[in-house]
Amino acid sequence: MAHDPRDPKPATSHTRADLEAFAASLPPDDGTDAANVGRGFIGTRSEPVIEKIQPNAWMPTSWDLSRSDFVEGPAPDTVNPALWRQAGFNAQHGLYEVCDGFYQVRGFDTSSATFIRGDEGWVVIDPLTTAETARAAYELVTEHLGARPVTAVIYTHSHLDHYGGILGMVDPDRIEAGEVPIVAPEGFLHEAVAENVVAAPAMGRRATYQFGMLLPWSEYGHVDQGLGKGVPTGSSALVPPTIDITETGQELVLDGVRIEFQLTPESEAPAEMHFYFPDHRALCMAENCTTTMHNVLTLRGALVRDALMWSRYIDEALDRWGDVTDVVFASHGWPHWGGEAVAAYLTNQRDLYRWLHDQAMRLANQGFTPNEISARIDLPPGLWDDYLCHGYYGTVSHNVRAVYQRYMGWYDGHPSSLDPYEPVEAGRRYVGFMGGMDRLLEQARTAYESGDHRWVAEVLRHAVFADPTCEEARLLQADAFEQLGYRAESGPWRDIYLTGAQELRHGTVDVPAIQRPKPEVVRGMTLQQVFDFLAVKVDGPAAVELGHLAIDWRLPDTGEVVRVELSNGTLHSTPDRTHVAPDATVTCDRAALDDLVSTGSQLADLVESGGAGIDGDADRVLALWAGLTDFPLFYAIIEP
Repeated sequence: MAHDPRDPKPATSHTRADLEAFAASLPPDDGTDAANVGRGFIGTRSEPVIEKIQPNAWMPTSWDLSRSDFVEGPAPDTVNPALWRQAGFNAQHGLYEVCDGFYQVRGFDTSSATFIRGDEGWVVIDPLTTAETARAAYELVTEHLGARPVTAVIYTHSHLDHYGGILGMVDPDRIEAGEVPIVAPEGFLHEAVAENVVAAPAMGRRATYQFGMLLPWSEYGHVDQGLGKGVPTGSSALVPPTIDITETGQELVLDGVRIEFQLTPESEAPAEMHFYFPDHRALCMAENCTTTMHNVLTLRGALVRDALMWSRYIDEALDRWGDVTDVVFASHGWPHWGGEAVAAYLTNQRDLYRWLHDQAMRLANQGFTPNEISARIDLPPGLWDDYLCHGYYGTVSHNVRAVYQRYMGWYDGHPSSLDPYEPVEAGRRYVGFMGGMDRLLEQARTAYESGDHRWVAEVLRHAVFADPTCEEARLLQADAFEQLGYRAESGPWRDIYLTGAQELRHGTVDVPAIQRPKPEVVRGMTLQQVFDFLAVKVDGPAAVELGHLAIDWRLPDTGEVVRVELSNGTLHSTPDRTHVAPDATVTCDRAALDDLVSTGSQLADLVESGGAGIDGDADRVLALWAGLTDFPLFYAIIEP
């Protein structure tokens, strides 16, 4: 039977040799992590599949607890042995007791949900990503610990997997009635919208690579995210907080549970916080300390994080609470028990981010460029010997380049970087310089056989962009990506390489999916945030042709008005203001506006149905709306 060149390949002898050498370099394993992962286990869900509220063709279920069942025994030669070890820990799932009155549901989502017994119900920390996984977690808690209402919610930070599932645990009517306080760090709503709405279309596509969302789960495909098993799909909401934490030292009592807070802005998230439970000697480190090296810049895209302040915040937590903490837990991974273990854990995590920051900037200040810096920095022995500092999620390589980017930006200082050709034009020129496609492929095959898969991956980028129809170039680059993926200790690096290989072999995913914020998210946005998102959708060059346009947008159901101005192709909005002499006035309910934004419906159709009215220059208003850009989910990455 002929072998299909598009099938996954086995590990080459060079890959196997590299993985054997890597395994030999790993620190000894004293079994502590394995013991901590399993400690406090109570029970798990009997039905592994968590169904989606609204299934779609390419992601029919929300989550499947059985998908990691293949991760057992020694690491195969297609998976980095350290990543395989981490994957085995992350594959364990269920309800766990952290300490008296504190419980976590782990493995039901990329993040963990923490339930704290209060006087009347549960104080929940981080209600997961989707309503589906959150509801399943809450049902598991109810099954084993009895029925109790959720009486308060804490969002540790502004990433979707820590707030999106709230409606799976709390009825919207109770939220509307103000019965459930929702606590978050200052700036939460702004940052949640900026990252998960304004940049969501681009991030969403890149996330399919970073998290291997289109890969099969197997020893040849997705194995682990490093930070957790993977990313669920389903229904997510943005419910704004009702209580902001505005300063370190602020204290609250939620359902009888005393909490002390520490703000940590611009750390793992732009809005984040740690907090301590003095009556239980328990410390929550949010996502600033987990069971892996994290990202200074996540590969799906985000604001570059401040590794220096990240380290300082951990140091501050260690100073404030290190000697009065018996257990430390986080929003991912597993807890750590005992004063000595807590101090060692916090110390190494603190040192990790300081090492990345200081060594990157030491070399930057000597004139080294980002790629040169990443080639010169490894973990020091004390951190390499701690498995919890390994790069299962972030890596030294891309984190030190991110530190450089935060201080120095995208420009590496070389004049040729100022105005480079776009990839297609550069590709054609590279292929020409290398003697044409046949000569380039001949040399690339030789490099592949010698085990230089990094070079094959880099040089064939130019070939594929010069001629994306060249099957030989695509398949050879795919083979190189695959071998690099097998070597990767980082789950995201593995998924990115293997997703690239999959799309080279089978083509970019052709699903007509448009990225829009979900209705549950739009309802949680301020009017300013809604119109700022619409401004990003304006096709500037086309909008210039509409000239200057002054619009008053009135929302009778909320009694609000927004002054909207189109000027030089840019859209500006100011709530609670009006124009002296508007060109047009649009009137519709806020609910109707939310529906337009979340569904991509046309304003003209809403006017025709009587759901909106336009007084004045309706033609230009409708032309502006009709010209808003749609953002496809599956734009091309690996090819032009």
